[in-house]
Amino acid sequence: MGQLRQARTGIRMPRAGALFRMPSMPAATLDPVPPAASAPAAPPLRRRIACMLYEGVLLFGMLSASTAAYLLARPLLQKLGVDGPLVIQLWSFLVMGLYFTWFWQRNGQTLAMQTWRMRVENAAGVPPRWPQAALRYVLAWLWLPPSAAVGHLLGLVKGPFVGVLCAGLLIWILLAWLDPRRQFLHDRLAGTRLTDLRTKP
Repeated sequence: MGQLRQARTGIRMPRAGALFRMPSMPAATLDPVPPAASAPAAPPLRRRIACMLYEGVLLFGMLSASTAAYLLARPLLQKLGVDGPLVIQLWSFLVMGLYFTWFWQRNGQTLAMQTWRMRVENAAGVPPRWPQAALRYVLAWLWLPPSAAVGHLLGLVKGPFVGVLCAGLLIWILLAWLDPRRQFLHDRLAGTRLTDLRTKP
């Protein structure tokens, strides 16, 4: 009957399925999600210890020069009544602080760190500013008071006392193994990090 009606009217009726056929849509293409940037690798502990030893050699020369400058100013300090062992220790602490913070805020590297290809950075991956660099320097000495207290409680002097201080420093360094990113505790507290420049492009 349907064919007969089409023949009489001359109008071709579409099939029922064609009325409800959905137009084909192009397959959606999703851009791949870029992987999250991984944190820069920290230098191995053995390289950091080697860098510290080299830094100690450089500091020996610098502190010798600063001590000579202190001795030249000692007569004036004695007149002012500010001379003593504590004063020269404070002077050495400030000289070392100026050395470290100036290099850290400048390019993140001291002279020894340039040799061993490591750098201090903040969370943004750039050298820290003066306040953050100074905070890192102060926090890096947190191992000293407990070690000195243990030495005094044990009644140690000279060589054994220095040995206790060295043991305290070694324990402080090894605490980095407890950190997932192998960062020092003072870096965690200061919001900085040590990065290995050998792994950077």
